[in-house]
Amino acid sequence: MDSANTKQILISPVTRIEGHAKITLVLDDAGQVSNAMFHVNEFRGFEKFCEGRMYTEMPTITPRICGICPISHSLSSVKACEMIQGIQPAHTGNLIRRLIHLGQNISSHALSFFHLSAPDFLLGYDSDPATRNILGLAAKYPDLARRGIRFRQFGQEISERITGKKIHIMGLAPGGMAFPLTEDARKALLGWTLEALETVQIGLDIIKSFMEENYEMVSTFSTTPTMYLGTVGKHGEHELYEGKLRWVDAEGNIIADQVDPADYLKYIAERSVDFSYLKYPYYKPFGINEGIYRVGPLARLNVCSQMKTPQAQKEFEHFRSLAGGKPVHGTFYFHYARLIEALSNVEEAERLLNDPAITGENIQSFGRWNHHEGIGSCEAPRGTLFHHYITDDSGKLTKVNMLIATGQNNPSMNQSILDVARQYVKGEKVSEGMLNRVESAIRCYDPCLSCSTHAMGQMPMVVELQDKQGNIVRTIERN
Repeated sequence: MDSANTKQILISPVTRIEGHAKITLVLDDAGQVSNAMFHVNEFRGFEKFCEGRMYTEMPTITPRICGICPISHSLSSVKACEMIQGIQPAHTGNLIRRLIHLGQNISSHALSFFHLSAPDFLLGYDSDPATRNILGLAAKYPDLARRGIRFRQFGQEISERITGKKIHIMGLAPGGMAFPLTEDARKALLGWTLEALETVQIGLDIIKSFMEENYEMVSTFSTTPTMYLGTVGKHGEHELYEGKLRWVDAEGNIIADQVDPADYLKYIAERSVDFSYLKYPYYKPFGINEGIYRVGPLARLNVCSQMKTPQAQKEFEHFRSLAGGKPVHGTFYFHYARLIEALSNVEEAERLLNDPAITGENIQSFGRWNHHEGIGSCEAPRGTLFHHYITDDSGKLTKVNMLIATGQNNPSMNQSILDVARQYVKGEKVSEGMLNRVESAIRCYDPCLSCSTHAMGQMPMVVELQDKQGNIVRTIERN
């Protein structure tokens, strides 16, 4: 980049996301944003250091990838192992795995909405950054903050009641589950569903009121059209746990449907970029430039034909009406889609907890190494997740590929910050609120960049505005 012909604004780090990243905004001579780059500056190499391990170790190793969605990683891993062994999970074990996965989705969506994003909606994008966080939210809306914490706790409680752990869980095993769901645990979780339904409805009321009161902002907030990918059932219904892949184009036309996740490499390719450790995946048949697609809650609601539960179906119909039945492209609507999913998750969890088979004894089938390759997939909170393992004749891993949802959203996240920056950042008089709106474009996607647990601490932001010669002419700091 030629600093003699450009000015740069650096946002580092991006706050209220899971992981660490920064944003560079490039201004032209007229002070208009000409480019934007989202830098993910972490590298873990998880795939590489798994090589040489036995494939059977992966369901216990992979939950350590992420403290937010460990179950999705473990679930994709056990599915890959089941393909290697050539077995199917036991019926009750399958039901329990589905229940745990729903709980994780609830927990993740609760964190994203109530803790990370709600401060913007309820305290204001231009409010004091020192209090524009969960602590400031708790001071002004204590009951809502408490409900958000309890809602997340409900999701984690599902894991703890079954496996004894809230995060980095053990117990998802090839063939099903190592732990059953007891009757006492079933009753305790079932007794929590009414409160969970009330809380997610409060969240829906908040986001729908905000969208109505701020229609111009919401309807123009990063609306660049893309393709979408998600998992659906046999009839196109919304699905998180198992199913087949569906892609739709920007007009909503289905361009690939009921694709076996094991064939993902026929449809998805990746390329590297020089400003980030996060790659640029794309839909292979359309090529690098035309193949940008999105995953996650917004994508799943854009690709599916219907929801599986009644209250969520009602909200889904309202969601699809926003664009006249075509895909909803506005990036802000990730928040609305996330809450519709959370509602569906609670409804489905309640249904499973009322299924007599959920406390049955048929929790695990068994097998041994039979095939060199296994591919497992599920819908993680942030989108479609793939685990791909190749072994030698002894069962040791020779290659591991993990295609993470956040990575698949990377091209669109870069486009979104460019869209929002062009809308709000004008000239050299840059306010903190303007930059917060750029950051919030990333928060819509709820990215998980580090895929690891990290301690709570200070997240300062430093914005430097440079002249053509690269000299710093203005600095904005936030602690």
